Amino acid sequence: MRWKLLIAASLLAAAASAATLYAAWYFLLTPWGGRAAPLWAAAASLLAPVGAIVYAAVFVYRHTPRRRQLQAAATALLASLLTLAALSLVPLLTGSPGPELLPSPPARNI
Repeated sequence: MRWKLLIAASLLAAAASAATLYAAWYFLLTPWGGRAAPLWAAAASLLAPVGAIVYAAVFVYRHTPRRRQLQAAATALLASLLTLAALSLVPLLTGSPGPELLPSPPARNI
C-alpha cells in the first residue's frame, strides 16, 4: 500500500472539504440571517465536501498499481472521518457556533 499517498490525499481532501463547507455556509446561508434558507443553498453547501472526498478517492485509485479498490475506499473513509472531526472540533476550539445547515424556524408567540 502507498501509505503516504493515502494519508496525504485524505488530509488534503478533509481540509478542502471543511474549508468549502464553511465557505459555502458563509456565502450561501448567512445572507438569509434568521429566516429559513432555501433548500438548494443547503444542498450546494454539502456537495463541495462530497466532491472533494470523491476526487481524492479517484485520485488514489488512479495512482496505485495494486489493491486499488481497497485504497480508494480507505481514502474516502479516512477523508470523511477527518472532515467530520474538523467540522466538530473547529467550533469547540474557536468558541463560535458551527454552521447550521437547516436552521429551525423562529418560534411564534401565540
